[in-house]
Amino acid sequence: MTAWKLPRRRFIRAVALGAALLLTTAIHVGLLASTLDQALSDARARVRENIAPKAPGVAVALSHDGKLIWSEGFGYADLEAKIPVTPKTLFRIGSISKPLTAAGLMLLVEQGRIDLDADIHQYVPDYPDKGERITTRELAGHLAGIRHYRGNEVYLNRQFASVRDGLVIFQNDPLLFPPGTKFSYSSYGWNLISRIMEIGANQDFLAYMQASVFKPLELQNTVPDYADRELPVRTRFYEAKPGGGFAPAPPVNNSYKWAGGGFLSTPEDLVHFASALLRPGFLQRESLAALFTSQKTADGKLTGYGIGWYVHRDPRGHRLVMHSGGSIGGTSVLILDLNTRTALAMAANCTASPFNKTNLDAITAEFCDLFSTP
Repeated sequence: MTAWKLPRRRFIRAVALGAALLLTTAIHVGLLASTLDQALSDARARVRENIAPKAPGVAVALSHDGKLIWSEGFGYADLEAKIPVTPKTLFRIGSISKPLTAAGLMLLVEQGRIDLDADIHQYVPDYPDKGERITTRELAGHLAGIRHYRGNEVYLNRQFASVRDGLVIFQNDPLLFPPGTKFSYSSYGWNLISRIMEIGANQDFLAYMQASVFKPLELQNTVPDYADRELPVRTRFYEAKPGGGFAPAPPVNNSYKWAGGGFLSTPEDLVHFASALLRPGFLQRESLAALFTSQKTADGKLTGYGIGWYVHRDPRGHRLVMHSGGSIGGTSVLILDLNTRTALAMAANCTASPFNKTNLDAITAEFCDLFSTP
């Protein structure tokens, strides 16, 4: 009798312990759900009151550990026709095109088709020699000395037939400084990267991004901002009027800067993309480390920028990586908390950004604190 009673008692004890754990988990999940509902309500109110009034239309998406938990549109994609913003509305994401391009770049690095530390002339021998050795890693970290936009270049409104054609805008200008010695933000540096990628992939840049990044990650609403094509779900683009209200933004053609700032997307797609970088899978561990580790200048100073991502720690010690985007008729922001695996993206159809630091910090902190709960 003793031979079976002891195991039976252990079994009963194990069942009781398991039941207690399940009950504790259920209570925690219930509390988390309740807290999450409150956090979503607070965030929605903050967007509605402090962000949405500053643009004709705004879209927001939030995900946790790859699961979408909030996606919503506010205001109008078309003021005149009163067409509301929806989660499928396409916005200009500006420089958030860089993190997308960075993912494609690192795939080519993994395949041995591009060496980040080789002189770029190994891939683009026709790019004018500046008398300095320039690497793709320096281009990707804004350390190469390539200039940024100048004058009214952001208002360019002519079609460039190829990535190579777009380089003529800046290729003959001198470097701002010897490569590696300073950080100076440059979208044109990323345009040059896209040409290097074409050589490495032996494929047109846009075709490569579609086949190697957008399609595998199921980014169905991330596309080039073709000026000559009708895209029914693309928002109209606006700018603020001096006396208040909004007016249509001037027409532009972004075909000269696909990699640096030429894509359309949705916040839903952006948080889905960011979530794919939370752990090795789409990219290898070494590639993720390269993306999210600050580069340094030649004298050892951290730049706060890795490869296509700004990197820093917030006051809570969380590792945050992010990028914002600004373009004619469009602004955006993408924030990924690597510790809590939380991604937040917002986009607006206005040139002036409605996303001030105070509101972004408040929304990000609330959800990151929530998901930090054990």
